[in-house]
Amino acid sequence: MEWLEPGYAALFLLSFMAASLLPLGSEWLLLLMLAQGFSPLYTVMFATAGNTLGSYLNYALGYWAHEWLYKKNKLQGTGWQKAERWFRRYGIWSLLLAWVPVVGDPLTLLAGLLKAPWKRALLLILISKLGRYIIMAGLFFLAA
Repeated sequence: MEWLEPGYAALFLLSFMAASLLPLGSEWLLLLMLAQGFSPLYTVMFATAGNTLGSYLNYALGYWAHEWLYKKNKLQGTGWQKAERWFRRYGIWSLLLAWVPVVGDPLTLLAGLLKAPWKRALLLILISKLGRYIIMAGLFFLAA
């Protein structure tokens, strides 16, 4: 029952919060845990799960806020129009960039606001987050 270690719960929570619009990162804890001998499989799994669910919360908030923001005419202005044009141009596939710092979190919120299909959005966010953590863990072990 190694996966019950408190470190995995901490990594899950930090990864979840890092996917919010708060300026947090979970990479340092993932690398620290790998350096301390935690399971690479569980470490990547918990970081991915937390970060994916946090990003999906952004998507859900955007999805639910859509009607309210449109009714209140809050989705106007050049910034919004530029973001909407960008997302419509690149489409849901842009969620493969959900792992990118600074850009990824607002991108998931934007996908929700534009009512991108939720199943496909979740899958692309998961692929994005999993890919990042696998690459990080792989580079860690290559450097070690």
